[in-house]
Amino acid sequence: MARVIRRPLLLLAAVSVAIVASLVHPTAGVRPFVLVLSVDDFLKDSSAHPSLPSADSTGADADADEWDDFADDTPAADPLLSPSSWVPLLDPTSPRPSGDEQDSPADSLFVAGARAMLSAASEGDDVAFVTAAAQIEAAATAGHPGAQSALAFLSSAGMTRPASRSRAFLLHKFAADAGDLQSKMAIAYSYFRQEMYEEAVKLYAELAEAALTSSLISKEPPVIEPIRLHSGTEENKEALRKSRGEDDEDFQITEYQAQRGNSAAMYKLGLLYYYGLRGLRRDYVKAFHWFSKAVEKGDTRAMELLGEIYARGAGVERNYTEAYKWLTLAAKQQHYSAYNGLGYLYVKGYGVEKKNLTKAREYFKLAADNKEAGGHYNLGVLYLKGIGVKRDIMEACNHLLQAVNAGQPKAIYQVAKLFQKGIGLKKNLHMATMLYKSVAERGPWSSLSRWALESYLKGDVGKALLLYSRMADLGYEVAQSNAAWILDRYGDQSICMGESGFCTDMERHLRAHALWWQASEQGNEHAALLIGDAYYYGRGVARDYERAAEAYMHAQSQSNAQAMFNLGYMHEHGHGLPLDLHLAKRYYDQAVTVDSAAKLPVMLALTSLWLRKNYADSFLRYILSLRNGWRMFSWMKGMQQY
Repeated sequence: MARVIRRPLLLLAAVSVAIVASLVHPTAGVRPFVLVLSVDDFLKDSSAHPSLPSADSTGADADADEWDDFADDTPAADPLLSPSSWVPLLDPTSPRPSGDEQDSPADSLFVAGARAMLSAASEGDDVAFVTAAAQIEAAATAGHPGAQSALAFLSSAGMTRPASRSRAFLLHKFAADAGDLQSKMAIAYSYFRQEMYEEAVKLYAELAEAALTSSLISKEPPVIEPIRLHSGTEENKEALRKSRGEDDEDFQITEYQAQRGNSAAMYKLGLLYYYGLRGLRRDYVKAFHWFSKAVEKGDTRAMELLGEIYARGAGVERNYTEAYKWLTLAAKQQHYSAYNGLGYLYVKGYGVEKKNLTKAREYFKLAADNKEAGGHYNLGVLYLKGIGVKRDIMEACNHLLQAVNAGQPKAIYQVAKLFQKGIGLKKNLHMATMLYKSVAERGPWSSLSRWALESYLKGDVGKALLLYSRMADLGYEVAQSNAAWILDRYGDQSICMGESGFCTDMERHLRAHALWWQASEQGNEHAALLIGDAYYYGRGVARDYERAAEAYMHAQSQSNAQAMFNLGYMHEHGHGLPLDLHLAKRYYDQAVTVDSAAKLPVMLALTSLWLRKNYADSFLRYILSLRNGWRMFSWMKGMQQY
């Protein structure tokens, strides 16, 4: 039976929800989840299915069009530049979209209101924030989808008005019906939380497709670094230090070395600009410059990326002949991802004499044989559609799952479609929804995370909170976690807008609690621990040992040692769980097995258990039991890592 486990070791097909650790895949602080499949998840007879295209289908075949993955995926319009986007408000250099709507009174109201809202959040001006919200509401009343989406966000959070999920949903629905993608994300997440997968899967499928086609890069998804601001209870200083862009000392050293003629530094600099890593703005022109310099100095790794740049027309005029030249040179140097690019050119007939599916398959196989995820993905598509090969659904699934294992976003999308339609794999809308969601969250709307992080690094915590809260409304777990952490960490500052003016302490506690709860639902064990802590001690909510135990159980299911210790403690004292010394010991032992740092507190706990059993009324057992006055998990302070 297919299931998702948020642990990095039980691999059949791992879905990387973020860019993983390395230069091109920096530590983003987002845990991967693992797709575990059994034999029962595969259909016994998958040779025919009404959704499968015919191997000799024509362009008139709707299914063939739907499954065609070798189309030119340059987007017709950039979703970032829609009238609803906040990007032009955050980046003065970003062009406004063309068209009549931007000059309409409603659009002017929305732009003025949104800009004023961001400014008020930065300055901590609650009066200006209320005025800005009134402008946004006026634009929403006039039917502006971006304003409706923003007003839905304010209504959901309870900013300048009573919190109302129903009103927020209705406003998001109006905006989504008008084409607003951010509101579609919010509605899809709402359906997802309610386990309404029939509705959620359709929206996330549309959003995942938009996320893929919005990228100009063929091999990688849009690179967004959703950095956690915190590591447990402490600020995540190392990750934040590496996210300061051109102000980072490491970047400045690399730039200096590149300017002095170091080819490795030139290549590294090209990667940073090409993918927009570590707080840098993506700059294809600079990337092309440094890749070209690196090749001149003899670094062959840049050849494949030069070929990709020419094929995509990223920072240069598109030129398939040049793309073929550089990819061929890279392939001769055994850079195997270049074989995947060559295969693509032969499938399309770009930069070569004519289409050649046999050569395309050979190149894809060479790439796949050398553990290139793109090669597995493209072979999967060939076998799925029967392009140049006999259709073989099981072979297609095998290749696609290997690509998913490497975090290839197009493969994740295709496997989600297989689950959605029941092709090769048994129909599983829950699994399809989760996979589509992981791809949809790579879409251009996720760029708000970069602006939120940049604001935080500059000390503009108010704007960072607003932007993270906006992304939290769209279902981003890291944003939920970051917004909650800011509310807890900076509660003494005037940055939280409530129903009327700044948040009261109760409003702030409840909002942070709601955000931690949402993050815990998506597998954040630290969030689950904090929820348990809130219920155990009655912080911001009524004390409820049973709900505390439920939250700790959720964290324990993620193999969290601290949660195991807490559950053992609750069983020992009968708080929210049956008084059971044997279960208490079992949980204490599990905590030590998972994390050796638990050895000392567990030793004290086991001593208490022994005394309780053998000397129930002794004074020494009473002294040891005073550890109830400790925070149950102070022994793990600062040790939660992501």
